[in-house]
Amino acid sequence: MAYDSENIFAKILRGEIPNQTVYEDDGILAFHDIAPKTPVHVLVIPKGAYVDMDDFTANAPAEVISDFFRKSGQIARDLGVVEGGYRIVTNNGENAGQIVPHFHIHIMGGQRIEEGSMAKGMPEA
Repeated sequence: MAYDSENIFAKILRGEIPNQTVYEDDGILAFHDIAPKTPVHVLVIPKGAYVDMDDFTANAPAEVISDFFRKSGQIARDLGVVEGGYRIVTNNGENAGQIVPHFHIHIMGGQRIEEGSMAKGMPEA
């Protein structure tokens, strides 16, 4: 799948669609999901044009990958979900439920997440 520069996350990065920003720097943007599945549900996206996890890990420079995951961990700490537990999810490809063709992770917490709940309506994006 080729990167679609008109996807919703690309538009958010360009400032064409508003979001509730949690964190932003030169390399990433984190914002609240518009349809949260848990009390805390934040999306973290790189600012580079990466379609999915496979594209990101195969083509982003090592320091960009490292920085993305290091800062995602800090965002989880800042959100206060570490002690209660949290889940990080990414969908890779249409068959896995990926709807938006821009690599992103979901940080979800603030409640107990039961085993198997991901297949029963947890995030698509």
